[in-house]
Amino acid sequence: MVFGEKRPGHSLPLKRPTRLGEEVYNAIYAQLMSREIAPGGRISVDRLVRELGVSQTPIREALSRLEAEGLVVKTHLIGYSAANQMDSSRLEQLYELRLLLEPHAAARAALTMTDDARATLSKLAAEMEAGGDEPVAEAYGRFAQLDGQFHDLIAHAGGNELIQETLASLHTHVHLFRLFYHARVTSDAISEHRAIIAAMQARDADAARQSMRIHIERSRDRFMKAFAP
Repeated sequence: MVFGEKRPGHSLPLKRPTRLGEEVYNAIYAQLMSREIAPGGRISVDRLVRELGVSQTPIREALSRLEAEGLVVKTHLIGYSAANQMDSSRLEQLYELRLLLEPHAAARAALTMTDDARATLSKLAAEMEAGGDEPVAEAYGRFAQLDGQFHDLIAHAGGNELIQETLASLHTHVHLFRLFYHARVTSDAISEHRAIIAAMQARDADAARQSMRIHIERSRDRFMKAFAP
């Protein structure tokens, strides 16, 4: 994908295309998720300017957004770098916390989720299954974003704000998907999402709790492969 900006030809500046910032963000996000920009690696703004064909402004805006999401670190007098990748101990702790919180949130959500929220959940799952015409790295990053929205919607529907805030603050999905860049990660998750949605549609709290637990346990096993010798 080629990015560019129109240069003003008159005294009145032209507005920057409204989607340019989003496209720049998605391009850098994809490089981080696919580890084209390695964990801990320096991020050169000048390189991105040349590569994406845009000014520094949308790039710095994207990097600030990625910093807020935990994927980028800004160090005074040094600049930007990719966040370090979590280690196996951190991964185990993350999944221990998820298993304590998310099955409970799913059980509550099955009983309290609105019809609109159920429809949105199904829509997110359909978008994950559909994929798109994006390059593979960008499609993978997009799946991670949708997966995060899927889980956040369930946590929100569960009605416990502390659970939702705790899970959101961990930036779970962006860090996990960066660990193991492989199509199997997405295809297996899709089938597990179907079971969760079925439980939500049936308003079956026990099935929702169990299907979420199975999904998280299998997700843990998939991502642990990133540390296999």
